[in-house]
This record gives sequence, structure tokens and C-alpha cells, in this order.
Amino acid sequence: MRIAFDIMGGDNAPAAIIEGVLALAGSSPQDELIMVGLPEAVAQESALPANVRFVSCGSVMAMDEDVRNLLKKKDSSIWVATDLVKKGEADAIISAGSTGAQMTAATLLLSRLKGCERPAIATVLPTQEGGKLLLDAGANADCSAQMLVSFAKMGAVYAEQLLDLPNPRVALLSNGTEEHKGNKLTIEAHALLKEAGLNFIGNKEGRDILKGGYDVMVCDGMSGNIAIKSMEGAILVLMGMLKKELTSSLKTKIGAMLVKNGLSRMKKTFSQDNNSGAPLLGGNGVRIVCHGSSQERALRRASEVAYQCVENGFVEQISQAIQ
Repeated sequence: MRIAFDIMGGDNAPAAIIEGVLALAGSSPQDELIMVGLPEAVAQESALPANVRFVSCGSVMAMDEDVRNLLKKKDSSIWVATDLVKKGEADAIISAGSTGAQMTAATLLLSRLKGCERPAIATVLPTQEGGKLLLDAGANADCSAQMLVSFAKMGAVYAEQLLDLPNPRVALLSNGTEEHKGNKLTIEAHALLKEAGLNFIGNKEGRDILKGGYDVMVCDGMSGNIAIKSMEGAILVLMGMLKKELTSSLKTKIGAMLVKNGLSRMKKTFSQDNNSGAPLLGGNGVRIVCHGSSQERALRRASEVAYQCVENGFVEQISQAIQ
């Protein structure tokens, strides 16, 4: 498989991204890895592994830059990397750069699938029942009820084909489980989802996101992004508080040693790196959106997701589901 990496995107770019790509090159010699970045990002192109190719770009889209500037930066790393997929020179693109820039590049260069009004970011959450899907995780702050139905159909295909969850249970994120609870958007979406031919199980509240009881959670991009980042922040705070308490005295340190393995497993479960790699569903191509702080392990997970999407003909399956 051929994967294009935007090595200039992300909080730790380009060093962390390059490190991750080179690590992947050693463990996946059968794949062609394409690094897209500024010429000065790679010291010696000739020293790269045989399965790593470098494609230069002329500019970079900053994480906080207005996405409208992308039209003036068609030589940027995110644009050039996306164009490789459009030209058929890459099967997928992975980037930890600006989500808005990624969304714009995908829409302008790869276009949307027929029947998809706007693509959505689908992220797998580590619940008590295992990995479950939430979308949209931040691509569309404002959504229509019909868009949520489209997200639900795409998410159901992802959950069934890539998460191995047959006849996935689809839920709508709201502020109450009752059908009449929510705002105008969720009430209208609830009515449409009941008639969408999906295994729709009704509304779920924010407290249910990590508990489970669903397979696909649907919401607008603003609500989804707030929910995910709130969970990330809460987990970091709780882990920090737990560490502080477990190292506060000799007695607690002894106790910490006894539960060390369990705590390590829990930390791994909720690690951003282990849950990285959110595909942008609805675009005519495979694009994996990574967390801005992604490191080597996150890129490895993202490449696994990209491989699954390409090998399973995921774009074609999504296209059939939403038409």
C-alpha cells in the first residue's frame, strides 16, 4: 500500500512525524511511504529507506490558520499530499495537521461521495464494552438533521466492517433519553433516524459515551469534539490525581506496586496514541485524521486504520450505503 504523510502537520511536526514514518518503514517494508514536507525538513533524502519517498512542498498550513488561506497555498504540504491521492499516486493520506485544512483539501481535491452532504470524522472510543464509534468528532460544527442521518449510515458501515460489530446499534447524543428531549436538531434527527432503516436505539446521554450500550454514537461536530476533548481532559486529570495519591506515602506506594499492571493497562486503554487515526467518512478517498500531538505510536495506529479502509474497499461500501 502507498500512504502519503503530511510531515509538516501537527504540534510535534516535522520531527515526530518523520520519526514515526521511519519506524513504520522498518516494520512495513512492503508498503511505500511518501513523506510530504518542506525541503529543509529532511536532511539527507538519499539516506531514506528504500520504501520511503520524499515529495517537497513550498508552504505549510499552520494549526490555527484560517482554512480559507488554503486556496492561496496550493503548494502546502496538506494540499500536495491530498493531490497525490487524487492522482492515484497514493492510496491514503495521514495527517495530524489542521482539521479544517484537511477537510477543505479533501472536499476540493477528492470531492464528496454522492449522497454525502458533508464528510464526518469518525473516532473510536474506548468504552467499557470495547471500541465504539462516535461521529462527527469535529468536521462540522453546524449540521442539519439529514446530515446526522448520513453520518449514522456511514458510521454503521464502519462499525460493521472494521469494528466487527454486526447490525450495529445506532444512538443519538442528546441531553436526555426521552424522544422529545434535545434541541431542534436532535428532535428532528431522532424522527428521521427512526425511519432510516438502521438499528436505531434512540437517544443516549453524555454519561453513556464511555459506558457503552451502543455501537455508533451520532452528533454534530461541535458536540462531538467537546465531548471527546472533555473526556481527554478528565482522564488526564484523574490519572494525575491518582498518581499523586498513590505516591503520597510509603503505604500508598506499596499499594501502587500491587496494582501497577492494572493501572498500566488502563492507561494504555485510554491513551490518545492507541486510539488515534480517525477516518474522514464521506470523501472520495481514504484520509486519516490524527490528533495534533501524535507521536510514533499514533502514526502506527493511523496506518493500520488506513490499511483496513483500503483493503476493505471502504469508500465503495460507504458510497453504496448512502446513495
